[in-house]
Amino acid sequence: MVDARPRVLEFEVSVDRDRVARSGLGGGQLLREESWSAEHLVLAGLVRCTLASLDHAAERAQVRVAGAGRAHGTITKREDDGLYAFVDVESDLDVELDPLPEREALEELLGRAERGCFVGNSLTARPRYRWTVNGREIA
Repeated sequence: MVDARPRVLEFEVSVDRDRVARSGLGGGQLLREESWSAEHLVLAGLVRCTLASLDHAAERAQVRVAGAGRAHGTITKREDDGLYAFVDVESDLDVELDPLPEREALEELLGRAERGCFVGNSLTARPRYRWTVNGREIA
C-alpha cells in the first residue's frame, strides 16, 4: 500500500535581541545589516529557492546547471485588505544548461523549477519569471 500523505518539510530560525538570525541547521550567523531588510531576504529566498528547484528538476533530467538570478519586488497597500505587502514580484534567472534540452523539454524543466519553489508558491503576489538560458531569453 502506498502512503498518500504529502511530504512535510519543516524549517526553523531564531532571531536574538540584536536581530542576529541563526538557522536551525547551524552554520553561520546572519547579522543585522542596514542594507539587508527582511524584504530583501524574501527576494533572495525566492531566487535561491527557484535555482534549487531547477537543480532538482535538472538532476532528474540528467542536465547540469550553473546559474544566477535577481529579483525585484514592489510593496504597497493591497486594495483588498489595506495591508502593506508585496504586490508585484519578478525574478530574472540566467542559467547555463548542459546538455540544452529540446524546446518542449526545456519549457517543462523551467516550469518545474517555478512550480517547485516553495517561496514563490507562498507569495500572494505570484512571481513573474524571466529566463535566460545559455545566453538566449526564453519567451
